[in-house]
Amino acid sequence: QNVLQMNVINNNYTDPNNLKFEEIKILGALQEITAVTVSQNNVVENSSLNITYYPLEKVAHITGLQLELGKSYTVKWTQQLSVNERFNCYPGPNPTQEKCEQLGVTSNSNIPPCYYSSNNAYSVDKVEYTSSGLAANLTLNTAKTRANENFTTPISTLRLEVKYHLNHMLQFKIYDYKNARYEVPVPLNLPSSPTNTEKERLYEVSVQKKPFGIQVRRKSTGTVIWDSQLPSFTFSDMFIQISTRLASQYIYGFGETEHTMFRRNMSWHTWGMFTRDQPPTYKLNSYGYQPFYMALEEDGNAHGVLLLNSNAMDVTFQPTPALTYRTTGGILDFYMVLGPTPELVVQEYTALIGRPFMPPYWSLGFQLCRYGYRSDLEIVQLVKGMKAAGIPYDVQYVDIDYMERQLDFTIGTLFSGLPYLVNRIKEDGMRFIIILDPAISANETNYPTFSRGVQEDVFIKWPNTNDIIYSKVWPFLPNVQVNESLPVQTQIQIYGAHVAFPDFFRNSTVGWWKREILEFYNNPTNPFRSIRFDGLWIDMNEPAAFLNGAIGGCRNDLLNMPPYIPHLGYRSDGLTVKTLCMEGQQYLPDGTPVRHYDVHSLYGWSQTKPTLE
Repeated sequence: QNVLQMNVINNNYTDPNNLKFEEIKILGALQEITAVTVSQNNVVENSSLNITYYPLEKVAHITGLQLELGKSYTVKWTQQLSVNERFNCYPGPNPTQEKCEQLGVTSNSNIPPCYYSSNNAYSVDKVEYTSSGLAANLTLNTAKTRANENFTTPISTLRLEVKYHLNHMLQFKIYDYKNARYEVPVPLNLPSSPTNTEKERLYEVSVQKKPFGIQVRRKSTGTVIWDSQLPSFTFSDMFIQISTRLASQYIYGFGETEHTMFRRNMSWHTWGMFTRDQPPTYKLNSYGYQPFYMALEEDGNAHGVLLLNSNAMDVTFQPTPALTYRTTGGILDFYMVLGPTPELVVQEYTALIGRPFMPPYWSLGFQLCRYGYRSDLEIVQLVKGMKAAGIPYDVQYVDIDYMERQLDFTIGTLFSGLPYLVNRIKEDGMRFIIILDPAISANETNYPTFSRGVQEDVFIKWPNTNDIIYSKVWPFLPNVQVNESLPVQTQIQIYGAHVAFPDFFRNSTVGWWKREILEFYNNPTNPFRSIRFDGLWIDMNEPAAFLNGAIGGCRNDLLNMPPYIPHLGYRSDGLTVKTLCMEGQQYLPDGTPVRHYDVHSLYGWSQTKPTLE
């Protein structure tokens, strides 16, 4: 009850040294101790006390006490959340006092507008330890779940698994062990069996039982680098949230979004992650998806954390320092590498996810690329002009201008000389790169790429039907006169063809895509319709569309406008901004069905793999 009672039972001794208790440490103080009073015989003493609170250790240190040995005292203290210790309980748009009070406490400031007033509702009874990790079941205390518990009903039993993969790397995973859920299908380079020893491991892990939390500590320094025993933890079908205290404010990573500096701003900023065809703009989610951060600890040691989750997500930084993840599906699957230098963190991280591709030597040269070349003749003149000016020049590109009405694997009439031009440039020791987009036009009477795709069943469809989802991107309709004086987006709305999106996870799509590329590179029946390119620029694979969802609209409001929409650009428009419908049906290589809702941010990855091959 936040009281220390000191009663003298027996006292027949006067201490000649006048000994006094001068300091007290309170262990397990979950909230900051903000005031202390000392009283004797119910009379409060005037005393000058200092209180220091250590949030990572959950320890309060009270100094300046003068409690004489042999006398009775009552020491009382007050606990309250400092602003920095508050965790937002209503991250949705437009918080109101009523919404806040259903979930927690309304803040008298706007940072955050409302916050949790009680612990998280999960607890652990028993932890199972092995030499290579630990496991435990998490149980939800339904009496403690808050009204309208963050957007969807929490799952009542969860499984925690911690694996000590290597001396410098561990994994901790929280999932619903009673019901299969989507998990990211990207393979990681993990040892077939853990290779580490207790003596050599750089970390130690402990599980806090009630309320549930995980703590990871660097053994060499004692620094706590992960501590999730916080009120925000919840796990439901379409809303998963977990917070952790951080070892310092020196955090780098997450994206792709535009920032003002390399280090993350810890002053209550939230950043969304969900791939989108969005030119870099402050706070707007852009082309890539990187749920990874590197942290520098106060002593200069470094570690990195990957959350292997591909659903729409956001992360909030606060000056505690702490970090909160919120994701709209999947599971929590964390991988932590312990460096201890920043260089080693990068090496350990890329060993886990795969090294970057080694670029060919020629790609380190000077490259020239732009949108808007009008003909092959313009590129001929450009090559001559560059050489005459003596400008170093190693690689030339073409954007979608070279295609017939922006159709993949075609050459437009104004670029009919491109195959010859490419061969001539290469004879001079230069290289040539062409662009390919994933969206395939469906409005052609004779377009083998689409026909073969339909025959091989490569396109994303509406669930439980055989109907392809159509949208609009770059390709124009056949046999129309395009008014080029109109803005490009208006041109697409008026003249744009129906386009289909290949599902690059499918084995049939991989085979089809490779054959289309090979034939375009070397067409034995018509060499004037093939281009001997040196590299492929694959673009628009967020995947991008020029309307939200699909022609005719989407069909599943819950997936396209889920209960929690992360802090993304144009948040009020849901997840379909400039992309296709979230209910799109896709299939993993083993035939497992997955929703576009879950794998949207992996579309570019799924196209890159077969293109590289």
